[in-house]
Amino acid sequence: MPSRSIVSKIVSNTYSLLYSHPMLSDTKIRQSKPQDKVYRIADQKGLCIEIRPSGQKIWRYRYRLAGKASMYTIGEYPAVTLAAARAMVDEARLMVAQGLNPNVQKRVMVANQITTDQNTFQAVAERWMGMGHTWSSRYQKHVRQVMEDDIFPEIGSLPIDKITSQACMRVIQKIADRGALTVAGLARMWMGAIFRHGITTLCCENDPTLPLTGLVKRKPVQHHQPLKPVDMPRFLAALDAYKGLGFVKPATKLMMLTFVRTAEICSAAWEDVDLDKAVWRIPAEKMKMRTEHIVPLSRQAVELLTELRQRSGHRHHIFPNTRRPMVGISNTSINRLIESIGFSGIISGHSFRSTAATMLRELGFADHLVELQLAHTDRNKVRASYNHAKHIEERRAMMQDWADYIDSITPKDTPISAA
Repeated sequence: MPSRSIVSKIVSNTYSLLYSHPMLSDTKIRQSKPQDKVYRIADQKGLCIEIRPSGQKIWRYRYRLAGKASMYTIGEYPAVTLAAARAMVDEARLMVAQGLNPNVQKRVMVANQITTDQNTFQAVAERWMGMGHTWSSRYQKHVRQVMEDDIFPEIGSLPIDKITSQACMRVIQKIADRGALTVAGLARMWMGAIFRHGITTLCCENDPTLPLTGLVKRKPVQHHQPLKPVDMPRFLAALDAYKGLGFVKPATKLMMLTFVRTAEICSAAWEDVDLDKAVWRIPAEKMKMRTEHIVPLSRQAVELLTELRQRSGHRHHIFPNTRRPMVGISNTSINRLIESIGFSGIISGHSFRSTAATMLRELGFADHLVELQLAHTDRNKVRASYNHAKHIEERRAMMQDWADYIDSITPKDTPISAA
């Protein structure tokens, strides 16, 4: 049996042959052929290439840390070139010199990369959008459209913790440059919400949109003024003379009688209306403030809806879309009608609310009754519920007086009921 010193010498000589000169070349690597067993050809500094029976050629680095020999896999040739392998060995040698295990550092790097891939801006945004916000379907669609059209193409694939204020500014400015100032402002707001969600979920540490507050200078919103009492008869006559088909005309009339929001008229459903009790209960999910809204129906409103029942009562919507009967009329339909009868720029569908509010106050109705009927929800939900129940009869009287007022200023040959 050979002595221990002889064995050590053999091992030392073998290591010297394997992991010292001569150095490798691309020609030598290409010419190396697979054998029945794995074998290695040494380069320098512990680097070698491992030739496997399958034909694979794998770069390996032999190192010793804390007295223990280990092997570190660098990559496969020729994807990792000879020059790249030597550079990576130098990096690995530096780790070893600092007492770091290259294999452990590689696993950490892979784990970090996986985390980065899972925390791109788009990935975090998708999680934010899927949080179950109490958004209407229309608002959800708007948010997603802006994300997919304007934001994701620019920064969606970037790690959220690497996105700078400059990158966010470019996204916002690009939207603003095409004149979509409202969208630009919303984009900044939604991006900020996503970064704050990223902070909460430990995906990033700051919100780079904060310095961009005020970047988009929106033009002052020009709200249409309430229709003046002197102009009301002329508007009502023009509305009655409108001969367009479909349900936009009666929808406009009901909107005047109830002064609900345009979206609430468009989504109005027969299942929400009780004509016998003269009440329209708009579900919370259809309301801007996500609170059920009770609309007492005047005699004129009940008459209008009774006539409409014969036309659309077999459908879900009170005012179905002519081209797509399964959905309601569009949000722009009422404004298009107003434009067509000569009141463009004078009044909009939303202006019916301010018109009614102004006139009702002038007629002496209490401000809190008007606010309740406008569905300007009290921030205190308990108090809001109490007020809703307490003032229903007072509001019913107010709504009837409002309808009677409209009747009184309507030209005699233009009844308020649906044409």
